[in-house]
Amino acid sequence: VQLQASGGGLVQAGGSLRLSCAASASIFSINNMGWYRQAPEKPRELVAFITTSHATFYQNPVKGRATISRDNAKNTVFLQMNSLKPEDTAVYYCNVFPAKNDYWGQGTQVTVSS
Repeated sequence: VQLQASGGGLVQAGGSLRLSCAASASIFSINNMGWYRQAPEKPRELVAFITTSHATFYQNPVKGRATISRDNAKNTVFLQMNSLKPEDTAVYYCNVFPAKNDYWGQGTQVTVSS
């Protein structure tokens, strides 16, 4: 089972993007969900996660600029990114939190131009 992220693109610094990721109900309903990213030549890192009860956590680089949310009726998790910076350029992935290797999809590319 792979979780496929979508919504990436090319955006100017200061812009916004909303990423989406749909999962099967069997995965979504019982798992905390996370967004991760991997910049060129860097290891994949956690961006944010949201629990089944909608509690959220953000890594410091995106705190105040990112909002993670989930729609339990649609089994979808979102990541709203505002005030994007060139250092946000990466492939963004969704997965459960903690991540499971079997669930990594291809991710969605976010490129922020200066």
